[in-house]
Amino acid sequence: MIIVRVLARLYRRFLLDSWRHIDRECAAEAAEEERARLAGAQAADQSDRRGGKRSGRRRAKTPAPRTSRAPDATWYDWRVIVVLVVVAVSLALQEYYGDRGVYREVFPYDRDDPYWTLKGFAWWSGWRFFGYVIIPMVAIWLMPGERVRDYYLSGREFWRHFRIYLLLFVLVFPVVVIAAQNESFYRTYPFYKWSNRSSFDFLAWQGLYALQFLSLEFFFRGFMLRGLGRAMGSKAIFVMIVPYCMIHFGKPLAETLGAIFAGIILGTLAMRTRSMWGGVVIHIGVAVTMDVLALGHCPPAESNLPCKGH
Repeated sequence: MIIVRVLARLYRRFLLDSWRHIDRECAAEAAEEERARLAGAQAADQSDRRGGKRSGRRRAKTPAPRTSRAPDATWYDWRVIVVLVVVAVSLALQEYYGDRGVYREVFPYDRDDPYWTLKGFAWWSGWRFFGYVIIPMVAIWLMPGERVRDYYLSGREFWRHFRIYLLLFVLVFPVVVIAAQNESFYRTYPFYKWSNRSSFDFLAWQGLYALQFLSLEFFFRGFMLRGLGRAMGSKAIFVMIVPYCMIHFGKPLAETLGAIFAGIILGTLAMRTRSMWGGVVIHIGVAVTMDVLALGHCPPAESNLPCKGH
């Protein structure tokens, strides 16, 4: 009962209050955008009137400008459609071209290349960067009035809320340590089985892994939440967790279900703090911790043997 009460309190004090705060912020931003658009339309209309008077033409009476409570049927916000279509296209490209299986088809195994496997992970990570960062950024640049820096890239907001993310990492750390005692854990991690061979192998893999996490956080916690938030408010978080859960298909059920809750927490924090960097740091921190713990079960470097795997 105590645990239930604590969870209920956390839900009310953190999640529910955060979602209400996010909804108020999004509504205020949407209203401000509406006022700016109406002001621009009114200025353009007045300019047309002056032009009409100078040319001696008679103009029909112009209706009074609408308020934010009276939607204009002549204006349509395409941003939600653009974001969701880009998400669908990007995920499809990841599935059909970004997998390491495609790399193996394009670049057949080379026994004489000691880094052939690492290059496969570079293919995988590079496609994540292309699909999760480059394509969304191009879409943002093409949308009038949108700026990439507004898509939760604020580092200052991250540092202001650093203690929250540190607390989350502290809470997750014991779970990772306990999981590391299981044989299935160190047969799964590190993904790059030659991470034990040298410092270069380990650091190169961690760099590729980190790039993938940065790309993923920008896509799900930056592009999707910012792009959908002004129209949906906090409900954008629950739209985001659907594809976020689906990219975990094929992994253990516990990890896939856990991604739902992690997506809700990280999405809420990203929208509340207007920064996606907390998710990047937590993901990288947990990933490095898992790999370091798993390396303790790998053969020593001088053995020239890879880590065990499934």
